[in-house]
Amino acid sequence: MKPDLRSAWASKVLVGDGAMGTFLYQKGFPVGISYEELNLTSPEVIDEVHRSYIEAGAEVLESNTYSANYDKLSKFGLESKVEEINRAGIRIARQAAGSGGYVVGAVGSIRAGKRASLSASELKKYFGQQIGAMLEEDVDGIMLETFYDLEELHLALRTARKLSNLPVICQFAVDETAMTMDGLTLPEAFRILEEDGADIIGFNCRTGPIGIKRALGTLQGSLTLPVSVYPNAGLADYVDGHYKYGASPEYFGQMARDFADMGSRIIGGCCGTTPHHIAEISAALKGYEPLPLPGPAPKEKISVRLQESLADDSAADGREPNLIDIVKERHAVIVELDPPRDLDISKFMAGAEALRRAGADALTLADNSLAVCRMSNMALGSLVQQRTGLRPLVHIACRDRNLIGTQSHLMGLDALDIDHVLAVTGDPARFGDLPGSSSVYDLTSFEIIRMIKQLNDGIAFSGKPLKQKAKFIIGAAFNPNVKHLGKAVERLEKKIAFGADYIMTQPVYDRELIHKIADATAHLNIPIFIGIMPLASGRNAEYLHNEVPGIQLSEEVLGRMKGLQGEAGRAEGVAIAKELLDAATERFNGIYLMTPFMFYDMSVQLLNHVWAKSGRQLSPLFR
Repeated sequence: MKPDLRSAWASKVLVGDGAMGTFLYQKGFPVGISYEELNLTSPEVIDEVHRSYIEAGAEVLESNTYSANYDKLSKFGLESKVEEINRAGIRIARQAAGSGGYVVGAVGSIRAGKRASLSASELKKYFGQQIGAMLEEDVDGIMLETFYDLEELHLALRTARKLSNLPVICQFAVDETAMTMDGLTLPEAFRILEEDGADIIGFNCRTGPIGIKRALGTLQGSLTLPVSVYPNAGLADYVDGHYKYGASPEYFGQMARDFADMGSRIIGGCCGTTPHHIAEISAALKGYEPLPLPGPAPKEKISVRLQESLADDSAADGREPNLIDIVKERHAVIVELDPPRDLDISKFMAGAEALRRAGADALTLADNSLAVCRMSNMALGSLVQQRTGLRPLVHIACRDRNLIGTQSHLMGLDALDIDHVLAVTGDPARFGDLPGSSSVYDLTSFEIIRMIKQLNDGIAFSGKPLKQKAKFIIGAAFNPNVKHLGKAVERLEKKIAFGADYIMTQPVYDRELIHKIADATAHLNIPIFIGIMPLASGRNAEYLHNEVPGIQLSEEVLGRMKGLQGEAGRAEGVAIAKELLDAATERFNGIYLMTPFMFYDMSVQLLNHVWAKSGRQLSPLFR
């Protein structure tokens, strides 16, 4: 009878298997399908892969279940088959391993991808569902692999520990440029996982043997648990329409002894590795006598340090107050000015300067609103900040950038000291002036709020540390022009739960609705900037009411604006807006003015009205 997995690695270095996904790709299965579904549709294919690794000398097989969680399977309409796919994956691996091999259930990171903003409760639910299904089959242990952030791995480990006392292997994905996890050193991160019951901790994916060897080097002298390593076969290259990995099987064999000498008790391969790589590892480890396992760690608790490292830094005394600080003390006014659709910024900059002189607290710039292409709000925001000193507040739409572009954009904003943002979904591209362009929508407005909060913790979307924390003040959009205001408020509450710091509403044209909004949101603990947009003409009023999503005018307003145009239309539009502002300033400290058609003088008049009503005296610096 074979020893259990813990006893096995206590006495020898075990040979793990190699890649599943890239091996299936080499066999002709395309990228973009669910490889885990093959457990049900083509079990003989998965069995063949497992057996090829056993024949090469592998002693530990990972089940084909890396992405078999509810969130990842839902992309393929397979969310109802989580249990079925995971159980099948374990059965296929067990059959291939036979009586002498070990099977560990592979559980991958959920956050490291499109749905990176899932809440902790959702993650626990999905991990529990997947691991629970595996435990119903004959599995020897659980492998938590390719985790990019310590917090998620910590959560997955604790979920596994609640369900079983089987061995749990925890593996980080690191690269050669980042040898920390969530701001902690690797020894500190390992200690936290040991405290919560990890049996083996190690590294896989993201880098080849040299990068993982370097990571192991940072642990020398501090190891208190055995280690597992599953490197990639170097970096992927795209050659003649196919992905290829360059690290040879012979190279893996040479590195295997080094890994064993550094404390590794399971050595296998990740992306790009094949049975040939595993055969070389197996040959290199024949007859190898490992050193005794390290003793237990001192019982000093490090978990508190994880919490401290992720805690939000409070701003130093004397910092410039942000919008949240200001609106708590007095009325605060954000004014929107649309970036130009051409390359001439002279009128825009003149408007920004006029609004600064009128006392605007921030200039907000939309992100290609209505899917109409305009100049970059990042570039204009930086120019406004440099030339006028007025605080820019930029919108960030989910429509135009994938995860890579969104993080890159936000990192650029942070470098430019643009720290006030509004997260919005963005109007679909097909409705704009470039209808042939695509809408990306890697993130929802809820998810992007959570991801920006993650940058404030100094953690990239991938989970990689960013060396310092961003300082974004994050706004969320709210449309109160709906039939059921209560449901809209429930959606708003969800945005607040995801981390929104303040709210900006769509324009409101009904005094009674302003009071209803105030009553419906009275329980919320973050500021709301009520939207007011002066109408420029009767035609403008008809267009907004009938054709622009999220805007609804009252019959009274439509009647007052009917037939008006030019200066008369703008004058009546300002008069209506002042009446709305009188109602808004009674119930809200935050005001959000939207400037129509670059008529910034209309917004200046409304700023003057707010300050006159609130009694604010502008400093000479505004003149």
